[in-house]
Amino acid sequence: MAEVERQENKMGVMPVNQLLISMALPMIVSMLVQALYNIVDSIFVSRICEDALSAVSLAFPVQNLMISIASGTGVGMNALLSRSLGQKNQKSANDAAKNGVFLAVCSYLVFLVFGLVACDLFFRSQTDSVSIIGYGNTYLQICLICSFGMFIQMAFERILQATGRTLLTMFTQGIGAIINLILDPILIFGLLGAPKMGIAGAAIATVMGQIVAALLAVVFNYKLNPDVNLDFRGFRPNGMIIKRIYSVGVPSILMMSISSVMVYGMNRILIAFTSTATAVFGVYYKLQSFIFMPIFGMNNGMVPIVAYNYGACKPERITKTIKLAVMYAEILMLIGLAAFQLIPAPLLGFFNASPEMVAIGVPALRTLSWSYLVAGICIICSSSFQALGNGVYSLLISFGRQLIVLLPAAYLLSLTGSVDAVWWSFPIAEVASLMLSMTFLRRVNRKIIRPLYDMQRESA
Repeated sequence: MAEVERQENKMGVMPVNQLLISMALPMIVSMLVQALYNIVDSIFVSRICEDALSAVSLAFPVQNLMISIASGTGVGMNALLSRSLGQKNQKSANDAAKNGVFLAVCSYLVFLVFGLVACDLFFRSQTDSVSIIGYGNTYLQICLICSFGMFIQMAFERILQATGRTLLTMFTQGIGAIINLILDPILIFGLLGAPKMGIAGAAIATVMGQIVAALLAVVFNYKLNPDVNLDFRGFRPNGMIIKRIYSVGVPSILMMSISSVMVYGMNRILIAFTSTATAVFGVYYKLQSFIFMPIFGMNNGMVPIVAYNYGACKPERITKTIKLAVMYAEILMLIGLAAFQLIPAPLLGFFNASPEMVAIGVPALRTLSWSYLVAGICIICSSSFQALGNGVYSLLISFGRQLIVLLPAAYLLSLTGSVDAVWWSFPIAEVASLMLSMTFLRRVNRKIIRPLYDMQRESA
């Protein structure tokens, strides 16, 4: 028995709190680094001009859609891979990883085409400012055409995460972020003999960081990850495995993609007031990433633990993992709430904010941050549903929050003629999200977790 326990993956035997911290902490650190370079990227862009900052804000929906597809596919692959390892099914684990990489390459080709033919149309659907359209086209085309680094990075990092090697993903993401941070000022402002490239330099710095991180993730999987065999000789896509990956991944993709629709809609609502309001919204998304990214890091550490123990039929480890993740997420959210309430003006000052931007941004940050009181619970619940094979619940929560409640509320509040009123749509939507999350959590507990306890008692 002791020999079997020694051979089992740590996700099935290590004390849950210690395991969650060991899995999540490297991801939290790497996500914080990612958030930092996202913020610094926008800080440098804001030094070009406010139109450049607005262009980056308007580009966000497409970038987020790209990340959503890469991340959602990775979630599906991660869940299937972790569950296969928990069931000691090595062939299924290998096939999940290889088909996940194949899907990442296919996804890149779609965005390559978008980058070549559709960027100008996308920006013209949001604004008629020639300056903003010009900056936006330059920035977004580079990010999309060279996005192969991001897709490969996320696919291979998910494989490392699924096998419990989150420390390696912290390293790959950290190196990519550091490269971006170093190259940003050099390429934007033409330092150290480099040409002054402006907003194109910001985009090039971003994709260069992603490409280096992707190369590292590939090397780490081949050299330091014996749990998965990534031999592609004779590989053929497996329709059944792809279907299983997307059964979890598609709801996750749609869930994250919905935020692209929401941001696009919000930009359309806000730009009717002033382009500065869209710049404020873009700055908010950069700042909030410093709060949300660590929670997403917690998710990335939690999902393989829940999926593995679901496959291994260990319900007590599932429930304890979820409870601990909720507690840690809420602590992080309360820290974010305090920061946005107490120092909104200094936070905006990092982005070279004009007096008009400060006037709009201070009440915006304070109002938006009230949604953080319950957002941590909703995020952890959604990820738990995905890990347990019920990604459709996560999709329904996200769809209801952002499209059924948030956008209509924002539009109705905009009819008051006050941009300050529009920001209250976010706390309103988060309360609705909490109610739906609790409903689905009770259902998952009744239909999935309780039966596992019953099976455990019967086999005892």
